Amino acid sequence: MTLETIAADGVVLAYIARAERLEHTQFLTPDECNLQVGHVVYPAGSEITRHMHLPLERHVVGTTEVLLVERGRCEVDVYDCDRRVAATRELRTGDILIAVSGGHGFRILDDTILLEVKQGPYPGGAEKERF
Repeated sequence: MTLETIAADGVVLAYIARAERLEHTQFLTPDECNLQVGHVVYPAGSEITRHMHLPLERHVVGTTEVLLVERGRCEVDVYDCDRRVAATRELRTGDILIAVSGGHGFRILDDTILLEVKQGPYPGGAEKERF
C-alpha cells in the first residue's frame, strides 16, 4: 500500500494511505503512534481467536484522527504546529488520512462521505481550536 508521510520540522503531521487492494496485513502507523491503524488481511476459512483487550492504562496527549473517504473527493490542507500549510492533497474514495499532529482543513470537491475515527470520550468541541 502506498503510504505518504507528511512532516514539518521533524514532526509527523499526517499519513495518507491511498486506496489499493491488499494481499497481506499492513499497519499504517508506527508502533509508537497513539492510535494503531492497519489493514488486516485474512484468507477465507481462517479464524480470529476469541479474545478480550486488557484494561491497560495509557496516557494520551492530543487527538489522533482517522478519516476514510467512503465516497467522493476532497482536498485536505495539512498544517504544522505553527498553523502553516505543510501540504495540500486530494483524497478520493478509499483513501485514508491519519492526522496525528498539527491541524487540517478540507474543501469538498464532490459529494463526500467521510468515516471519522478518533479517541473519546467527546468533550463537546473543547478539544478543538479553529483558525
